[in-house]
Amino acid sequence: MRGLRRDRREGAAMPGVKSRGVTWSAATAVVAVGFGLLTIKEGGSVLFGSEAARAAVGQYVPFVLWFNFLAGFAYTVAGIGLWKRQPWAAWLSILVAAGTALTFAAFGAHVYGGGDYKRDTVVAMSARLLVWVFISALSYHRLVRRPA
Repeated sequence: MRGLRRDRREGAAMPGVKSRGVTWSAATAVVAVGFGLLTIKEGGSVLFGSEAARAAVGQYVPFVLWFNFLAGFAYTVAGIGLWKRQPWAAWLSILVAAGTALTFAAFGAHVYGGGDYKRDTVVAMSARLLVWVFISALSYHRLVRRPA
């Protein structure tokens, strides 16, 4: 089967198409799982760690921290699904992107209302949103949408 790649949706071999090493699903899965585990570790250390750990972080917005911590589990599950090229992983990625956008909007309202925040939160939420919009668009296109 050298030089052939299986189309996982159809199960048919595609003659003449060589594998390009790391696939899109493996790359996005590694990013999602890595991002998820890091988010769980960092969020958990602030939420469940010592008072010194919370003080080291400085000013944070509790609902954003809780959302990100819980979303870290969804990131990890989505990453596993992406690794296995499961269509439900695309839908979970879309849900993660939408939840991140809504949380970011609520954070914006919090800031607009005069709430305390750190600039790092703006940067981190922007990065999360961009990553998950990209992952959800790519996974939807590759796993859910049927070619015309």
